Amino acid sequence: METEHANPFAHNDASSRAVDAVVFDLDGTLLDTLPDLVVLTNAVLRECDFPERTSDEILSFVGNGVRALMYQAVPDDSDEVAVEEAMQRWKEQYPYYGHKLTEPYPGIPEILDELKGRGVKLGVLSNKFDAGVQDVVGAYLPDLFGAIHGECAEIPRKPDPAGLLRTIRELGTVPERTIYVGDSPGDIAASRNAGVLAVGVSWGYHDAEHLHAANPDWIISDPYALLDLVQQTAMLS
Repeated sequence: METEHANPFAHNDASSRAVDAVVFDLDGTLLDTLPDLVVLTNAVLRECDFPERTSDEILSFVGNGVRALMYQAVPDDSDEVAVEEAMQRWKEQYPYYGHKLTEPYPGIPEILDELKGRGVKLGVLSNKFDAGVQDVVGAYLPDLFGAIHGECAEIPRKPDPAGLLRTIRELGTVPERTIYVGDSPGDIAASRNAGVLAVGVSWGYHDAEHLHAANPDWIISDPYALLDLVQQTAMLS
């Protein structure tokens, strides 16, 4: 289990506080949702008479919500009204296309069960629209999380810390005792903005160089390494 200590225990005097909560990003961290995003996005692009995109192109668009995804997926010279209609159509079509091709990353269900069994409080905070977050978590990782949030009127997109701070409050803990786990520089920035420990994962959707540049406390390449990190904070508290 490989763990890179990019800046371990560097902020908030974290070595004196045992972690009792772990909050996760969703797409690219817990679940590989890209195959479904590719199918749905290209179906909407075809319907709206826009050219389709490759998997790699769509991968480069994800992470900042549906609006950002569709604004990047359509041609640069597209009429704004048409783009808004395409984005709305994406949301309307989501229930029909759903998450048939989505899968948890290897080891994720097992480490979540283990963390919950140890009494660690678990949450999800994603930039995906909230209804989609609730749907896919319920389908693939049910009954594990004490708080689950996606983007909505009350939850702004990361790196705004408001959603993460709300999730932490709902879990009944404080930022100093929380780890946030994600695959993007925006996740690391949200962690910093909220004052929590930041764990980056190397198996996700974002370039490893950019993840390193965001300076998380740790970068892990194996989900099981997260168990060791939580245990490590307990031993050092």
